[in-house]
Amino acid sequence: MGQQQLLLLVLGIVIVGLAVVVGIQAFGENQKKANADALVNDGVRIASDMQAWVLKPTAFGGGNGSFGGVTFADLGYESTAGVYTNLNGAFELAASGAGQLITGTSVGSEGNTVYVRVCGTDPADITTQVNSASAPSACS
Repeated sequence: MGQQQLLLLVLGIVIVGLAVVVGIQAFGENQKKANADALVNDGVRIASDMQAWVLKPTAFGGGNGSFGGVTFADLGYESTAGVYTNLNGAFELAASGAGQLITGTSVGSEGNTVYVRVCGTDPADITTQVNSASAPSACS
């Protein structure tokens, strides 16, 4: 082989190697973003179910206008020790003033944490934070 052909071969190998590395990094970032989106989706679904539970009278197994004491079992989710787990992450409930705070943590290596705060029964009463340093403030 001539010197020019060897140079082109080495250049081609370097370009292919760089493309593979960039592709792997892009896949990892996309996987982390997809997991965060799935956690937000699950958290908002739980929050919506919680709002429906609050609107039900106690006679029908609801909260009768109060978020106090709601559990995953009340919402129809199977949980272990107060933690609901699915393929996307593990979710916990905590009181947040007059509302509830749903904390979702990814179960894989993504390292995502999602906070979904429910302060009332309107769609605008659900707020989300993704990968925040701290949980949102309590409902007033």
